[in-house]
Amino acid sequence: MEETNARSNFIWDAITKDLADGRYTEIHTRFPPEPNGYMHIGHCKALIMDFLTAEKFGGKCNLRFDDTNPAKEDTEYVEAIKRDIHWLGFHWTGGEFYASDYYDKCYEIAEEWIRRGLAYVDELSKEEMRKYRGTLTEPGKNSPWRDRPAEESLDLFRRMKAGEFPEGSKTLRMKIDMSSPNIVMRDPAMYRILYKEHWRTGNKWCIYPMYDFSHPIGDALEGISHSMCSLEYEIHRPLYDWVVEKSADMLPARPRQIEFARLNMTRTVMSKRYLRALVEGGYVTGWDDPRMPTLSAMRRRGYTGAAIRDFVDRIGMSKADSLVDFAVLESCVRANLDETSARVMAVLRPVKVVLTNWPEGETKTLVMENHPKHPEMGTHTVTIGREIYIEAEDFLEEPVKGYKRMYPGNEVRLKGAYIVRCDECVKDPEGNLAEIHCTVDFSTESGTSGADRKIKGATLHWVNAADAVPVEGRLYEPLLAEENADADQPEGNADVAEPEENEQEESPEENSTERKLKEFIRRLNPNSLETVRGWAEPCVMESEPGTTYQFMRLGYFCKDPDSTKELAVFNRTVGLRDTFTKTMK
Repeated sequence: MEETNARSNFIWDAITKDLADGRYTEIHTRFPPEPNGYMHIGHCKALIMDFLTAEKFGGKCNLRFDDTNPAKEDTEYVEAIKRDIHWLGFHWTGGEFYASDYYDKCYEIAEEWIRRGLAYVDELSKEEMRKYRGTLTEPGKNSPWRDRPAEESLDLFRRMKAGEFPEGSKTLRMKIDMSSPNIVMRDPAMYRILYKEHWRTGNKWCIYPMYDFSHPIGDALEGISHSMCSLEYEIHRPLYDWVVEKSADMLPARPRQIEFARLNMTRTVMSKRYLRALVEGGYVTGWDDPRMPTLSAMRRRGYTGAAIRDFVDRIGMSKADSLVDFAVLESCVRANLDETSARVMAVLRPVKVVLTNWPEGETKTLVMENHPKHPEMGTHTVTIGREIYIEAEDFLEEPVKGYKRMYPGNEVRLKGAYIVRCDECVKDPEGNLAEIHCTVDFSTESGTSGADRKIKGATLHWVNAADAVPVEGRLYEPLLAEENADADQPEGNADVAEPEENEQEESPEENSTERKLKEFIRRLNPNSLETVRGWAEPCVMESEPGTTYQFMRLGYFCKDPDSTKELAVFNRTVGLRDTFTKTMK
C-alpha cells in the first residue's frame, strides 16, 4: 500500500474492508470521462479519487473514454482531458481504453440477452415510452412489444445494426420490471439507432449502446474492482449490478459501485451543456477562457494542480450533498502560490509621480528580494528615477479618516526605496489628476540606517517610468452574478460521464433546454472581466507564458499566451486577501 498525504474517507475504509474480507485481492479503478467537452472543476472529485485510490492501495487506474455518443464527441476533447490529468499529476497506469473498444462485446451480449428473454426490440416513440414508464409514485406498464418472440427481436436488432430503420423508430430495451419502485429498472434502453460517423469506428455502427449498459460491461471487462461515481448514480446501482450479473458468464470481473456526493460550488457553472453554450455563443473566448471553470481555463489563469488536489482533500469525500464556497478553492490556490511565486511590482491603474528634487536624467539601481520567506529564490534589480508610477487609488487629494496612503502633506514609503512627502497634485484643463509632485528624503534609502525612520504613512509599490514595460491586466469575477447561485444542472452528473438516456428521455415539461439556457444567460455577470492597462518591472516581459508572480499589494497574476513583445498580458489568478469563510469551520 502506498502512502498518500490525503485524508482517509469512507470509500477507502470500504476498500480496506473488501481487501481484508478477501472480496478483492487487487485494487483497480478507472476514470471514465465523456469526450464531449473540456473537463471542469466538478470532475476533479471523481478524477482525483479514482487515481489517488489506485496509488494508495498499490493498484492501477485506467483512463476509459465513454465515447458512446458520436454526435457530440471530438478528439480535441480527448487530448484536452489527457493534458488535464497529467497537469494534476496523475498517469493512467492501467492503460488507455475507450467504450468503443467493447462495441463488439456489447453487441454479443445484447444478442445473447435477446435469446435468453432479457431484452427486446421496442417500437414505442420517445413520447410513448415516457408515458409507459410511469412516475415516481405510479408504476409503469408493459410495452405492447415487450413479449414479442425472441427470434423476432433478434431479427429486428440485426436489421437495426444493418441500417434498415430510421432513427427513433426502434430501441433495444432490457426486460426487467415495469412495476419496479426504482424507475431506473423499468426496462431501460440498451441500444438506440444513431446515424453518426464515430471518430474511432467510422461508419461501422449505426446503433450505439447506452451508458447504463456499456459502462458496467467496460468495468467488468477491464477487471475494475471499484467503480466510484457521484451520488446521482446510487439509484442506478441495482441496474449496474443487474447488467454485470446477467453477463457474468461472459465477463471476467464483478466490480463494486460506490457513490459519493458530487462537487457543487457557489457561482460556478457545473454543466458542460451550459459551458458549450458559452463557448458557441461567444460569451467567452473559448474553453480555456480564464473565467471558465474548466481545468484548462484554471491552468491558463494560474491555478496549479497541487492547489486543486489540496482543495479536493480539504472538502473531503462524503455521502451528503453540500455547497462549497468558491472561496475555499481560492484559499488553496493562494496558499500554494504564496510559497512559489516571485514578488514583483506592477501598477495597473497608474498615476504619474514626479520626484521634484531628484536630479534630471539620473537613475538609481535597487536590489529587491524575490520572496520574503525564501531567500534561496534570490533577488533582482529595479531602477528608480525622477518619474515613477503608483496606483491611482493610493492617492486622495482630500483623505478620509484613517487614510494612510499618499495625500498632500503626508509621507509614505516607496517599497524598497525611499520615504517621500507628497507636496501637491497637478490637474489637466478638465480638472482630472495629471500628476503628483513629491519630495524624496534621500537619507531614508532602503538598506541604510535612515530607512528605519518611523512614519505614519503606508508602504506603496511603484514602478520606474523610464524603463517600466506596458502590461494588460485581466481582472476576473465569477461568471454568475448572484451569490450562492450554482447553475441548474441539466446533465445527470458533473463528476463522471452522464448517462445519455437521461437527456433522451426527458419529458416535454422537463426538456425545457431553451428556456433554461435563456435563464442561465440572464444570470451571467456583466462584470466578469475587466481589462486595465498599466506598467510593470521589465523582468516580466522576459518570462514565459504560464509564469505566475505576486504583484505586490495587487494579487497573484499569471502571464497569458496572448502576450507579445510589446505588451505583457496577465490574468489575475486570485487576490491577496483570504476570503476563506465559514465553509470549512
